[in-house]
Amino acid sequence: MPTFLGTARRMALTPALDAVTIGKRGFPGADSPAASRLDLVPQTVICGFEWAIEARSMAHVQRRLSVVDPELRGFAYEGATMAYTVRDAFGGHRTRDLLLDTGAPHLFVAYIGIGFAMARLPRRLWSKVVPDLGDTRYHPTMSWLAVDGYGFDRAYFDTDKWIGRQYLPAPYPWAGAPHYFPRALDQGIGRALWFMHGARPEGVAGAVGRFDPARQPDLWSGAGLAASFAGGCDAEGYDRLRELAGPHRAQVALGAVLAAKARDYAGHVPDYTSTAVRVFGGVSVADASALADQASSAGEAPGPEPSYELWRRAIRAHFEAGARATSK
Repeated sequence: MPTFLGTARRMALTPALDAVTIGKRGFPGADSPAASRLDLVPQTVICGFEWAIEARSMAHVQRRLSVVDPELRGFAYEGATMAYTVRDAFGGHRTRDLLLDTGAPHLFVAYIGIGFAMARLPRRLWSKVVPDLGDTRYHPTMSWLAVDGYGFDRAYFDTDKWIGRQYLPAPYPWAGAPHYFPRALDQGIGRALWFMHGARPEGVAGAVGRFDPARQPDLWSGAGLAASFAGGCDAEGYDRLRELAGPHRAQVALGAVLAAKARDYAGHVPDYTSTAVRVFGGVSVADASALADQASSAGEAPGPEPSYELWRRAIRAHFEAGARATSK
């Protein structure tokens, strides 16, 4: 049952469901045929947030999360993780408890939820937002997805500044690698562009093309991740996005692999994810997931780059090598 304080938190912090839709945000994809379906994603995040920001009992929250459709359940866990991260900033270990329990299969998207919370917390608290998950697989390497989530949030809710003026904040020493912070942000901004343009490949490509060329590779990988994880178009649309990516096709394939791994890890792979991975990378979801695991060994190599980027680089290299072989 919610407490009085919990109800107050919900009323003060939870946006209305229609406030996060593509149309309400005034995005160019508002008239896209995919808009109503894509709107379910941020709305599901809001539901998860609302449940966890208010409820006293985690078991009550978990029960609600369990009845969300498997295709959308990860997004509900994003919202719940966001709420618990905000609450833990003032004391507690709810985020850790959730991610060591029923949230474990949704670890990848849960990190993104942490990033959403970071957008609402002062920087001085960021060093404490990622809980200690012990020897959990993919932790803490994939915690860079929190920075990705922060970038998505800022692009989606402060669009004029982050998209229109292409703002980049001062680097933050996430995982001891401040130089990589802007790149992880761009990966999240690229994901946001997929939603903002209603899954229209031409709109996404045009938006990416207006950014500095140095930022475009990470933007493309984010678009590939969102297209593969959230869907929004058919095989023809995916093929068009791949075509428009041009020299950044390996980045789109990289995003698809991460989406496939996250979906496979959570135990539910929608048909559109399978289609996207096949179109973007020419592989099955099972092969993409295996590639992700194989590439993870690159994270143990010494050097200044975070293990997350070494992992990504190994996956990109696979598709770049395949492209070179095809062109011969």
